[in-house]
Amino acid sequence: MLQQTQVKTVIPYWERWMQELPDIKSLAAARPERVLKLWEGLGYYTRARNLQRTAQILAVEHRGRFPRKQADMLALPGIGRYTSGAISSIAFNSPAPILDGNIVRVLTRLFAIARDPREPETNARLWQLAEYLVQKATSGNLPAAGSLPFVISGPCSALNQSLMELGALVCTPKLPRCRECPLRSECQAFAQNRVEELPKVAARAKTTPRNFIAFAIEWKGRWLLRQRPAGAVNAHLWEFPNFEANQSGLTPTKVFRRQFGVKPDGLKPLEVIRHSITRYRMTLRPFRAPWQGTEKLKNEFVWRNAEEVEALALTSAHRKLWRQLVSYA
Repeated sequence: MLQQTQVKTVIPYWERWMQELPDIKSLAAARPERVLKLWEGLGYYTRARNLQRTAQILAVEHRGRFPRKQADMLALPGIGRYTSGAISSIAFNSPAPILDGNIVRVLTRLFAIARDPREPETNARLWQLAEYLVQKATSGNLPAAGSLPFVISGPCSALNQSLMELGALVCTPKLPRCRECPLRSECQAFAQNRVEELPKVAARAKTTPRNFIAFAIEWKGRWLLRQRPAGAVNAHLWEFPNFEANQSGLTPTKVFRRQFGVKPDGLKPLEVIRHSITRYRMTLRPFRAPWQGTEKLKNEFVWRNAEEVEALALTSAHRKLWRQLVSYA
């Protein structure tokens, strides 16, 4: 679920996306570079590629229509059990379970499940409970049997969305609003005074710092860039030359000379950029420099003018770097 602050950020992206690629046919036929450019800033670029590949499959194999069967959904790129369940239940009101972070939290507290929900056995049990709930919703307004002493009423679409909303707004990770919860009287964690300790999730892996030096190199009104290779993080996106520099004593001048074979004619430091990718905490130290070399550059590098740079899909950190350069122009 998107919080209000996120909605303000994301909506303009989707407005632009829907204006330029309003249907499956237009998305399937779009240039991949255009799809990545429209997705720029949202992260998780594999999702953009999967979205276009799905549109292409739908256009060829499903006559441009999204399938209603969950098995057909699971065959599409990037769609797993959760996504197919969400589409099946919310779009088509089919009895498909959903298990996201909010629902996991609701169910572990409701049934006082003390084991880590990411463990295979516990995760399987949670899926079974979610499945049971949607099946009861589908069968009508019937009292639940066994461990569910309350009545389930309404379509499974409403049930799944209600569980997600309950976890997002009431049964929150910290400071849950138990006094306002409609399931408070049935919640085993509340009865046992264990709400704050559940779910018991193992500590996440420690974050790893990574330091990079980037160079905004200009020559005759053009800038030096390279495209990230297929299979790498942020594959096919563009970036300024940058190099990991975790060794002590590795100065920007040394890095520049090592990579380009010439000594830079003055490096102007720009504002440091910090960002995160999964467990990595990146620090990008950018420097602006004119190009004075005559040596032939590696094939991975290309020169692009400002208009061309603006049209490229840059990684998030390097889009921030480009904005700095534009603001200084």
